[in-house]
Amino acid sequence: MKHFFILLAFFFVIQTTNAQLFKKEKVTYDANQGKGGTDNDLLRWGYFLGINNYDFNFDYNQDLRDIYVKRSPGFSVGLIGNLRINSFIDLRLEPGLLITTRELYYSQTYFQGIDFKTSDLTREVKSTYIHVPLLVKISTKRINNFKPFIVGGFSTALNLSSNETNPNDNSNGQFRTKKNMLFYELGFGIDFYLYNFKFTPSIRGLFAINDELIRDEDPNSPWTSNIASMKTRGVFINFTFQ
Repeated sequence: MKHFFILLAFFFVIQTTNAQLFKKEKVTYDANQGKGGTDNDLLRWGYFLGINNYDFNFDYNQDLRDIYVKRSPGFSVGLIGNLRINSFIDLRLEPGLLITTRELYYSQTYFQGIDFKTSDLTREVKSTYIHVPLLVKISTKRINNFKPFIVGGFSTALNLSSNETNPNDNSNGQFRTKKNMLFYELGFGIDFYLYNFKFTPSIRGLFAINDELIRDEDPNSPWTSNIASMKTRGVFINFTFQ
């Protein structure tokens, strides 16, 4: 339902501002009304709503069947602080809350010689990230009311749903992940200049730098012993309003 409302809001913005976007008249800043393009401001603020899709990238110790990751679209919301460096470069801080769920499906080959139940073949990994990226935005020259850009940088995240300190592990049904993560991010988007605000859809990829897995106490655990590293990767589709 939350994704429906995000898409509904997106189509509403496109519908109500369509005439503004495709006019030949260039939207300029009106100091008296505080409306229009705000590219000349040293500091700008805004917020974003979005959809995320997280995955895991596994490296294995032995050549067994890959662990299958079932992904579910998640929800993103946050704030934006933008520092103007010059006409083409901006420094951005985008703290946000990102919620997502992934399910891991294990092949029976991981349990050879071990008694197991059907429920042992699946593990749910819920993640609620406080996500803080520091990004550099590099834009092209503004074309009428459009301005394409690329963006990249590094981010850190605190996983509020982590089981890192849980004394129970997979032998008790608890799949554990680390609380603190580091990522690098790359993406692109387009600024649309409207009379009342600047609207920006963007797509960004996220890639973990450090291993997220907390291994089980048993060194021969079927759930974690064959995993050399488990790193998060994901895609964001964000809709920004400034």
